[in-house]
Amino acid sequence: AARRGCALWRRAGRPALGPFPRGRSAVACNVGGGAVPAGKSGLAPWIPVVGLEIHAQISSNTKLFSGSQVQFAAPPNSLVSFFDASLPGTLPVLNRRCVEAAVMTGLALNCSINKKSLFDRKHYFYADLPAGYQITQQRVPIAVNGSLSYSLCIDNKMSQMVTKTVRIKQIQLEQDSGKSLHDDTRSQTLVDLNRAGVGLMEVVMEPDMCCGEEAAAAVRELQLILQTLGSSQAVMAEGQLRVDANVSVHHPGEPYGVRTEVKNINSIRFLAKAIDYEIQRQIEELENGGTILNETRAFDSKLGCTVPMRDKEGKQDYRFMPEPNLPPLILYDAKSLPANMNHQQVINIDWIHERLPDLPSVKREKLVEQYGILPEHSFTLLNEDGLAEFFESVVKQTQMKPKKVIGWILNDLLSYLKQHSLTVKESPVSSFLLAGLLNLLEKKEISSTAAKQVLAELWKGEGKTPLEIVKEQKLELLQDQKELEQICQAVIDGQENEVIMMLLE
Repeated sequence: AARRGCALWRRAGRPALGPFPRGRSAVACNVGGGAVPAGKSGLAPWIPVVGLEIHAQISSNTKLFSGSQVQFAAPPNSLVSFFDASLPGTLPVLNRRCVEAAVMTGLALNCSINKKSLFDRKHYFYADLPAGYQITQQRVPIAVNGSLSYSLCIDNKMSQMVTKTVRIKQIQLEQDSGKSLHDDTRSQTLVDLNRAGVGLMEVVMEPDMCCGEEAAAAVRELQLILQTLGSSQAVMAEGQLRVDANVSVHHPGEPYGVRTEVKNINSIRFLAKAIDYEIQRQIEELENGGTILNETRAFDSKLGCTVPMRDKEGKQDYRFMPEPNLPPLILYDAKSLPANMNHQQVINIDWIHERLPDLPSVKREKLVEQYGILPEHSFTLLNEDGLAEFFESVVKQTQMKPKKVIGWILNDLLSYLKQHSLTVKESPVSSFLLAGLLNLLEKKEISSTAAKQVLAELWKGEGKTPLEIVKEQKLELLQDQKELEQICQAVIDGQENEVIMMLLE
């Protein structure tokens, strides 16, 4: 279908867009805001508008309304309760952990937490939704009116960064659907309900962004926040963080253009590419006299383009209605909490707020202030899972200054990890071994060239210490002047003819 979509675009008399050259995007992101340059028509510049809807799977042992376990890649239909399968007479029971995770996320994103929120049924018919409706929060969600600050580079220069903010419209609790597995060989579709009923937080962002780079930076910051809070593992490769991007373009002073929705993007890199492609596609379409359809599209990562999925001309009526089996969700704070209330049966917003961990922005500030490293280095440390902890562990175990340690971490260790596609936790060089190596270098027992040789040997994971490798390969720096003189004299004595010829010259 993806290939047919791109082929239809070419047959329409217009060149197919993309895939874009590696390292470049279709739209130059103007981090200062405003419009992108005019296209080939030479008319007024175009203003892209991007809004995101993000579904984050809540980190919980059980599902949102049932006691079924949550486990990635479990055997098909092995984690399905009667309620998940929508058997008659089954009723939902709200998972406290999911509510706490949503409140925690809302507070971290500067949202107002609604002390009273409501559940609704969103009706649509699909094979992996056995009930024929999804329980969500359409009318009064659990959190509203927040904001997310994120940083991005100017002209791909880490030393030049700008901070921007996107408004958070709302965060709502809802249950996930099952999963349809299409078997093209047998021309059939199989349904796995393991995911049906898993708790989700839908984070709805206002259309405050203008390109793929901004959207990618915002999603990456949100991902770090969720992982820091523990409210979601947010592993995109496992479907724990899925992004829908709404994209449109218009001229300055004009109303927003018709938007398209690019669904279920499961990679931050693909998110940036999909948005930039879609912006450029819409500009090309409009400048060639065409129109933009209000449709849902998918991003084909192999072809590097978006392709139509379905149109939205006849907007689907979800027939929202209040969920009759769930009462309003009531939350409390320190002021509203009744004196005789059992604390185990209620959720106290203030109690959760007091226990929020340091968010990524605060961690970066502390790293810069405590260790004197550059701000851009703090971003790299936090962007790689576990790298900041690895860095701090090395600093505690070595006599080398943090500014020098960061160079070895980012330039040497990280390059090894990326070269071998390993995470920090999978590194064969532990913080203890790297600290031992840097101590030898700091004491001037080895040269920096020798240190790199030792690091290469450590990477082999043979269980040797840096000192053992140095002694085995005789990489020590000689500090004894008499010993150096003896070595030089031995070299001269062994090359008498060469010495005589040099003296004669």
